[in-house]
Amino acid sequence: MSGPRPAVPPVDAHHHVWDLAVRDQEWITGDALAPIRRNFSLADLAPQARAAGIGATVLVQTVTVPRETPELLALAADSDLVAGVVGWTDLTRPDVADTLAALRELPGGRHLVGIRHQVQGEADPGWLLRPDVRSGLAAVADAGLVYDLVVRPSQLPACAEAAARVPELTFVLDHLGKPPISQKILEPWASAVRALAARPNTVCKLSGMVTEADHRTWTVDDLRPYADTVLNAFGPERLMFGSDWPVCTLAATYGEVLDAARLLTYELDTRERQEVFGGTARRVYGL
Repeated sequence: MSGPRPAVPPVDAHHHVWDLAVRDQEWITGDALAPIRRNFSLADLAPQARAAGIGATVLVQTVTVPRETPELLALAADSDLVAGVVGWTDLTRPDVADTLAALRELPGGRHLVGIRHQVQGEADPGWLLRPDVRSGLAAVADAGLVYDLVVRPSQLPACAEAAARVPELTFVLDHLGKPPISQKILEPWASAVRALAARPNTVCKLSGMVTEADHRTWTVDDLRPYADTVLNAFGPERLMFGSDWPVCTLAATYGEVLDAARLLTYELDTRERQEVFGGTARRVYGL
């Protein structure tokens, strides 16, 4: 049984697409990820999103290559579903501002709402605090964009420090910072995520939980302690739903992910649910 539906069409603030004929997704390796080692397009997503009542989405980068972001922007330009794109650029380069300006001049450039880097793959736990990265983050802020954080729990302290050092930039935590849901462990993740939430320029996505849980046996109750932690830390006004499709299909259908999120926010009032399922995303990303 799913929870009540918001009065306005929800926003899916986090999903991906990829075409392996255009570019390999080198992170899709091993038996566990084999089911998603195929092409996923907006045409695949659209009927599922529409059936779930989704009114708009945010398309998010997957690889750290310059060519991907223009491709995502072009897809958004031709889509009546994608309202925003979180792309990638090399934050360590001195010409970040020029690169962002050039992206906005491309077809679909007006859909660029944020930048993301695969920080989770960086060996340096303090990568976000490097002087060159800090300069890049400042350029993102100057461009009026936000910065998505895809990190592991051990990198959350650096996220909080980066948010303190670049207070003019809004940082959006993807997938709750990937807590160890399958192990049913809350600490030290919970304390670290609360420290991040203490920074007023931070937001969190209610996304990616089913794939951090046991893919075959997860229940909403398994997810609840983690969802409650970020809900209490950030509040509905700084929390946004994201499906993480198609990665979520490793553990759940699109509809099951949305239903789980509705159940996890069942006790919120109507206004608060509208924030989680659209208001926050529209405001933070300027959709």
